[in-house]
Amino acid sequence: MTQVDFYLLPGDGLQQRMQFACRLTDKAYRLGHRVYLHTESAQQTQQLDDLLWTFQQNSFIPHAIHRDAGDPRLAVQLGHDSEPDASHQVLINLAADVPLFFSRFERVAELVNGEDKVRRQSRKRYSFYKERGYPLRTHEIKKG
Repeated sequence: MTQVDFYLLPGDGLQQRMQFACRLTDKAYRLGHRVYLHTESAQQTQQLDDLLWTFQQNSFIPHAIHRDAGDPRLAVQLGHDSEPDASHQVLINLAADVPLFFSRFERVAELVNGEDKVRRQSRKRYSFYKERGYPLRTHEIKKG
């Protein structure tokens, strides 16, 4: 059964959520996991694509936007309007809703900041997962 982790981030900016998504992707990639980052829009997908190249000076995460990925086995892919192939293990969700394909993943990471709208949306997602019996964990991320 899919494990769902909610990461409660300090602050309230989208950039902070995207930076944390990059850090989490880097960690999962280094552990040998295949990651799919699900975004809200084409614009957010492009911003995250750019950020994955620059977020950390000594880090390299080979990745591609899902629809542009020439090799479907690429360990890290991101997108907003298409379902990834079945080989990814970790889903990082930056969208407002639960993706329909979430249960194919071993783990789902939900990133929540202090913005009221994001918190309300995350409560709905939390209830969705809880009502269906998915194991839930919450991690409070400290500033720093």
